[in-house]
Amino acid sequence: MSVANRPTNRPLSPHLQVYRLPITARLSILHRATGVALSLGALYLVAWVVFASASPTTYAKFQAFNASIVGRIVLGGWLFCLFYHLCNGIRHLFWDAGIGFEIKEAEKASYIVIAVAVIATLASWAVGLRLA
Repeated sequence: MSVANRPTNRPLSPHLQVYRLPITARLSILHRATGVALSLGALYLVAWVVFASASPTTYAKFQAFNASIVGRIVLGGWLFCLFYHLCNGIRHLFWDAGIGFEIKEAEKASYIVIAVAVIATLASWAVGLRLA
């Protein structure tokens, strides 16, 4: 059957509405997204230093934003990105060594990466609140 005669009511295979990405593929996409978020977070840290060096008034305004709900969400999200990217990078080091390629092992490691990233984020947030 030529391309012109192909029925148009069927999706192309594999279509994302039909095909469900495995956890390793979804985490690979998330790894790339967190890398971008970390780059943006680095710019945020540069802005923090610039405001701190400008004047006490501008630094106080920046700190007021950081203390707001939106600021805390931004900082918490960036912190999760940091820990997730770190944990997934460690998993990739194991893969580079040839460890953990079996499907069950890779899926188990995926859930471990997510759990450790969430736990590390919450633990560091709790420590930060205690020190403040």
